[in-house]
Amino acid sequence: MELHDLTALEAAAAVRRGEVSPVELVTHALARAEALSDTVGAFVTITADQALAQAKDAEARTGELPPFHGVPTAIKDLNLTAGVPTKMGSLAFADFVPPIDDDVVTGMRAAGTISIGKTNAPEVGLPCYTEPDPSIAPPARTPWDLTRSAGGSSGGSAAAVASGIVPVASASDGGGSIRIPASVTGLVGFKPSRGRVSNGPLGTDWSGLVHQLVLARTVADSAAFLDVLAQDSTGGPFLPATERPPRRLRVARSLDTSVGVVPHPPCIAAADAACAALAALGHLVEDVAGPILPGELYDQFIVLWATSAASIPIDPAKEHLLRPLTRALRERGRSLSAPQLAAALGMIGMAVRAAAARFAGYDVIVCPTLAQLPAAVGQLRDDDDPWSDFDAQVRYTPYTAIHNTTGWPSISLPLHWHEAGGVTLPVGVMLTAHAGQDALLLSVAAQLEAAHPWRDRRPPIW
Repeated sequence: MELHDLTALEAAAAVRRGEVSPVELVTHALARAEALSDTVGAFVTITADQALAQAKDAEARTGELPPFHGVPTAIKDLNLTAGVPTKMGSLAFADFVPPIDDDVVTGMRAAGTISIGKTNAPEVGLPCYTEPDPSIAPPARTPWDLTRSAGGSSGGSAAAVASGIVPVASASDGGGSIRIPASVTGLVGFKPSRGRVSNGPLGTDWSGLVHQLVLARTVADSAAFLDVLAQDSTGGPFLPATERPPRRLRVARSLDTSVGVVPHPPCIAAADAACAALAALGHLVEDVAGPILPGELYDQFIVLWATSAASIPIDPAKEHLLRPLTRALRERGRSLSAPQLAAALGMIGMAVRAAAARFAGYDVIVCPTLAQLPAAVGQLRDDDDPWSDFDAQVRYTPYTAIHNTTGWPSISLPLHWHEAGGVTLPVGVMLTAHAGQDALLLSVAAQLEAAHPWRDRRPPIW
């Protein structure tokens, strides 16, 4: 077994047993980054000297060690990292070096991980593809098919983990940005319940849309990082939940979308296979017709998304450097009034309460993560017509943003694979539980992973 075959938990255990050192792990990760990063568009910045210095310090540490002592990782370039360029995927932030860390960066460092750099992200995290200006980084690509996107906005983190550079990398999710990249790169993407993980110190997240965690290869690694990053540990610890099977669950199979999109056959097949697997494990699966949230909320989500874009502090002198989609969303956000925002939040709140009541008899909801196979690089982007670009993204990802509005925990699992033109493509399946039921969701996800393991599946680039 090579060092990059180890999960984060396995690497940490190997360090504790003295089988490998932090310097060896970090050196190996840096070598893989050097060899693979440009090919898959994983990194914006590599902090080799800093990472090796931290690894040497880790080797000298004695006494009680943190849970991921010496394990290499990477930080999404939307997360503020003190003293390290944080370009936000944008020419407008090309020279920005923050003086502080985001809370998740502080938490990952306290857990013992060593970051080897900042991972690629689209401009201020708005698109579901990662294609920044070429002077910042090349497009993030799935290692399963280098013509296709690694998704967004955590596309660089997904590319880094899926190509075996690091075992986990930080990720954030405002409309699916953990689950979308997980689906197209064959990873586990867990979005915790709203409020579990801090968006601080600067992120007020008035919209409630943005969630933080990691992209990982296993359910156990995702759960373990939730344990170290959660500011609200109610219902935890979460790693033990992956080690015990859940009770018999009622599962809702839900394919209808709020925007009237019909998922492509491989995506339906993925959801059906997951439901069959759950039934074989003894769970009760039932079809539920109709979308989880009503279609009229689409306009209200745009109100939140555009207002969020407009609220990003950007030097007015650098507005002209922004991409057309970013400018369009910021212009829409500036045109909205406070009553319009309040009305959107109110309508969403009412719809979420209605959805919670409607699905109260179910423990888990199953649907495809995406409505299409992984998109080609450039397929969704349309700089000439940014609202056509936005609509293409919505049709590609009609399921994920639902649970940024509900705030419920949601996870994409690499349970299905599709052969297309001689290439094997991962097709993610999304499982969602009610608010606060993170442990139950992780338990059933781990049960599926044990029954239908994906660990030995490796992309050609591995």
